[in-house]
Amino acid sequence: MAHSKRYRQALSTVDRTRAYPLVDAVALLKSLPGAKFDESVDLAISLGVDPRQADQMVRGSLVLPHGTGRTLRVLVFAKGEREREAREAGADFVGAEDLAKKILDENWLDFDRVVATPDLMGVVGRLGKVLGPRGLMPNPKLGTVTPNVAQAVRETKAGKVEYRVDKTGIVHVSIGKRSFAPEAIVANASALLEAIARAKPASSKGAYMKKIAISTTMGPGIRIDPGSVVGAQAA
Repeated sequence: MAHSKRYRQALSTVDRTRAYPLVDAVALLKSLPGAKFDESVDLAISLGVDPRQADQMVRGSLVLPHGTGRTLRVLVFAKGEREREAREAGADFVGAEDLAKKILDENWLDFDRVVATPDLMGVVGRLGKVLGPRGLMPNPKLGTVTPNVAQAVRETKAGKVEYRVDKTGIVHVSIGKRSFAPEAIVANASALLEAIARAKPASSKGAYMKKIAISTTMGPGIRIDPGSVVGAQAA
């Protein structure tokens, strides 16, 4: 596929053989010609793990200090008092069997995150084939199966992101928007990289963070030196 003139111009500015300090990489990213919309800023981290091994799965979540720049639609499976708490915290959709039926019968998926109280996981479990492939299935390890649905909703709205290594050993996460100040992008990137560093499996040997790249939706990747991120130098 032929790249646009704007992309080729941006690519000519990036030294593909160099791993930039994080601050310099973000400054370079901000200086590149942008698209006509507010692009997402994404991090891709290649990890020295074997995702086929259960003890080398890297997965977790965190609230980015400056949010994601997106307004996420949150669906909550809850009843009674927890339903009221979820609505007051700003959940977009709250219910139980009625929502499960709507998802199954109408293939309704107009939401970005799903939170559930533990007592309703029997209802949510029936949706595994629909929610699972889309990464929407609630998970206790990610804080999306919890009795404290209000906190889960507030954190999601505040910019909580999930990360998970894929089958090729790479983690992809959106960490904000191009319009963010450089300091905000650096802070969000640092927070994510530090979280992934803390999640290093004990069974992972050799270099852990092998390569890191930052890019906008329509822009080229810019390599980042892992040693330039405090806490992310796990090797």
